[in-house]
Amino acid sequence: MSAQRLAMVIDSTKCIDCKACVAACKQANHVSRGGWRNWIKEAVPPVVNGKLGRGHFQPGACMHCDEPTCITACPTGATFKNAADGSVVIDPKLCIGCGNCIAACPYGARFRDPKKRIADKCNYCPERRAVGLSPACVDTCPTKARVFGDINNPGSAAAKLLAANQGKVVRIIAEKKDTKPNMYYIASTAPQGWAVQPVDPLSFDFLAGVVAPAVKWAVGLSGLGVLVMLGRQLVVGAGSNSDSNSGSGSDSAPGSEKKEDRHA
Repeated sequence: MSAQRLAMVIDSTKCIDCKACVAACKQANHVSRGGWRNWIKEAVPPVVNGKLGRGHFQPGACMHCDEPTCITACPTGATFKNAADGSVVIDPKLCIGCGNCIAACPYGARFRDPKKRIADKCNYCPERRAVGLSPACVDTCPTKARVFGDINNPGSAAAKLLAANQGKVVRIIAEKKDTKPNMYYIASTAPQGWAVQPVDPLSFDFLAGVVAPAVKWAVGLSGLGVLVMLGRQLVVGAGSNSDSNSGSGSDSAPGSEKKEDRHA
């Protein structure tokens, strides 16, 4: 386990759907047009005694899971777990934009940057953290619905909030795959059940087991074809040599007839 364990603790009952967090994230991280690193989901308001009840808004982003399926889906190692703080990171120099990690995320937290053509997502604003600031979404929230920090540190605001709400913490988990997300909702949250089953790409071991024999078979056929052509050339060459030898009974050397014609 990492020395730190960065996490987001959210009281979604405080969210008013102002979307200041969404805009602040986009501006602070220069997210390309059409892409979003975080979101606000809305639960359908209940109808009680013929009256529309209060709605519920749920902030979200990359969950920075402890067992992320996006890492196992990445063929180049561009997505990895930061050993120092537990966050899930994308190395833009290694990402090839294949999209495997996007389909493998049960939360839809990843997208392909339309300009850079590589995967992108929330990274907890490392540039801001480096100078002692919280992620942009946390600082901007007017109701302080989001609390960020190292939950391995009992003195952090996030750890204290979790400790004060033991037994009342909710996480959004896919039905058949618990990736152990590090986004915690206090008391209750809605909507729930929206996480999808991650799509696992064909493993490279499987591909190697299928493709490698096929390649060897194709190479074998090519080699056989080369041998057949070589044999044919040898046979044809031998026949040509026999024909030339049988026609060389004259004592005159090639070109001697031309010399005689000149003196005639």
